[in-house]
Amino acid sequence: MSRILPVGTLLGRVANLPDGAPREFILAETEWPLTGILVRVGDAVHAYLNRCPHALRQLNFRPDGFLSPDGTLIQCSSHGALFEKDTGLCVGGPCVGESLRRLPIALHAGELRLTEDLDLERLDRQPFLP
Repeated sequence: MSRILPVGTLLGRVANLPDGAPREFILAETEWPLTGILVRVGDAVHAYLNRCPHALRQLNFRPDGFLSPDGTLIQCSSHGALFEKDTGLCVGGPCVGESLRRLPIALHAGELRLTEDLDLERLDRQPFLP
């Protein structure tokens, strides 16, 4: 596995993202894959590392199972932390005031691509450092 995911890497297509419904994508294939989340809110798309700042676990147990029961927030399946879709800010649960790690993306011609190289080894070890 390459330890660097290079700028320009395709993460997804906006046509595959229903408004408000987060989708998981793989950053690195390992025993426990390092994954991210894409979520479209209107015309904007946000990308986050799929790790809760509370216990560093993936947010979902089921594929793409990220939403609170009412569908308005991203919810951690382990401890119930609640995050805003457009900011990643935790607004409920054990990590209030902390945020999901935002991943640098841009939308061009319907494709969502990285705008910076990602050091996957560092991201896996220290997911909330810049």
